[in-house]
Amino acid sequence: MPAARRTRAPGLAPASDAPARLRVGIIGAGRVGAVLGAALTAAGHDVVAASGLSAASAERAARLLPGVPLVPADAVVAASDLVVLAVPDDTLPGLVAGLAETGAWRAGQLTFHTSGAHGLAVLAPAAEAGVLTLALHPAMTFSGAPEDADRLEGVPFGVTSRPEHRPVAETLVLEMGGEPFFVDEADRGLYHAALVTGANHLVTLVAEAADLLRTAGVGDPARVLAPLLTAALDNGLRRGDRGLTGPVSRGDVGTVGAHLDTLAERAPGAVAAYVAMARRTTERALASGRLKRHEGAPLLDLLDGSRTSPADSR
Repeated sequence: MPAARRTRAPGLAPASDAPARLRVGIIGAGRVGAVLGAALTAAGHDVVAASGLSAASAERAARLLPGVPLVPADAVVAASDLVVLAVPDDTLPGLVAGLAETGAWRAGQLTFHTSGAHGLAVLAPAAEAGVLTLALHPAMTFSGAPEDADRLEGVPFGVTSRPEHRPVAETLVLEMGGEPFFVDEADRGLYHAALVTGANHLVTLVAEAADLLRTAGVGDPARVLAPLLTAALDNGLRRGDRGLTGPVSRGDVGTVGAHLDTLAERAPGAVAAYVAMARRTTERALASGRLKRHEGAPLLDLLDGSRTSPADSR
């Protein structure tokens, strides 16, 4: 492949100075696939076919990939030099194997999947057919909103590839507007668990906090949470455990106990999550030296007791 351009054309239209170099097919024109297809179009490639079963996929393809026909997965592979596999993690193994069983893959093709949980092993049936295989995972959350296309610019991509295929992987990521970093095959699961912990669990945490504020009578939780959570995220990214504040960091057993009592009475469904997060926060505060052992031990005792009997353990 030619040397990568480190900037892509603005917007979603093909760049006028870059001739189409690869015929691209998108299997899974969902939240991720359609955006990556649009980015590859902007880099000068030609998206020739896509597949997607849902009405939302069809709408997204029409918006981001105008004029691209929606066809079955095997027809996408047949039409393409580069096949983008943007399907759910659990669907990917069966899809790759099924396409191999029907003889859809052909030697000389390129394919990459966008799963963070999988590396190259899941693409073995395609590799055995002579396909150059890559794992390119954009470390970004995609909601299906129009602004997703803009979020791709500068996004880190977790790349797993054979050493000799790294230049190809880097080229594709840079053409899509991303920045590659490499993840070993053996580390792929841990890498993905880390991102899920940070992104998916963060959404749950924010929604949980907002629900508790509503229960407390606060009419606009987002207005209250936005500056607090923005500062907390900045502290965590810049300072790690040293950015911790709040009752656990101070060893305030009484405050944590009062929280558990209040939650048990007003929001019992939130108790288990509070206990789990407070316990892990205590453990990290101890490990980082934010808490002394004599300060952390009473907190752990309280939290361990509350897991079996929140109301009676205090």
